[in-house]
Amino acid sequence: MPSPRTQSPREAARTARMIRSVAPQPERQCFFCTSSHKFIDHKDAETLRRFMNFQMKIMPRRRTGLCALHQRALANAIKRARELGLLAYNLY
Repeated sequence: MPSPRTQSPREAARTARMIRSVAPQPERQCFFCTSSHKFIDHKDAETLRRFMNFQMKIMPRRRTGLCALHQRALANAIKRARELGLLAYNLY
């Protein structure tokens, strides 16, 4: 019976990366679906800023954990707040 082949360090690291990438992620709930917010208010700059990164860009759905409906409404609210001067377009 042949002995099992041992993995090189490079192969072991690759296997570990593959296992981590397939590992199940915890289920995230949409912030607006679970909270008592009736609608996304474009005048509430603090709530909108929570979904923007340090460069004042809108974070993607995979980072925010929002449902598609609320992500689209959030993007529109952020754009409206930027036009009104409540949020900055960028920090430069």
